[in-house]
Amino acid sequence: MAIQKQFVLRYRESGHIRFQIPSQFCEPVTAKLLTEALLQSDGIYRVNLYAGQKKLSIRYQESVCDFNTLVKKLFQIIANLERQSSVQEPALVVGKFKTLSNKFKNLSINRWFNKTYNDTKETLQAAKILTKVGLKKQKALFNDPEKAMIDFFNDMLVIFLIKLHWERITKDWLPNPLKYRYEWMAVFYMFFLLMRSRRPK
Repeated sequence: MAIQKQFVLRYRESGHIRFQIPSQFCEPVTAKLLTEALLQSDGIYRVNLYAGQKKLSIRYQESVCDFNTLVKKLFQIIANLERQSSVQEPALVVGKFKTLSNKFKNLSINRWFNKTYNDTKETLQAAKILTKVGLKKQKALFNDPEKAMIDFFNDMLVIFLIKLHWERITKDWLPNPLKYRYEWMAVFYMFFLLMRSRRPK
């Protein structure tokens, strides 16, 4: 149980916990085994292990796997890996280039840049599709440019909101529609307003 005590809970909210973990579990092989074992557990749908920061982030569905069950499962996986001698000691000698490369990959600004780049690329692709659709309705654009622009930006807003909440929709809202009934009411009302704005004056 000694190694389990090195897993220190740093953050906890509904459906999300984060641990500070020992160096042994940041080694590539051990990290992969730990991540895969957790993802095979019912209710756990995302596991991120940040080796450079020695952090383990777990997202789960509390309706399927509560906090206590998850912690017991995590400790059981750790014990199994230790018994199987799958826990590697941290490498003592690492090349300079590899060390600098890993540090750069784990920099907050680098992670932020990659995420922003991907989000921007997806947004531009969506805008490109909407622009093509808008060009097919050139008559409406020339007749009422204000309404055409409002419709375009409404579509962009809807796409952004769907993308922002997609994981919650598929993982939480769909399996538990009654629990998230207010969220569904907001979705239906949003689409009602969208369709209403499309009606000719």
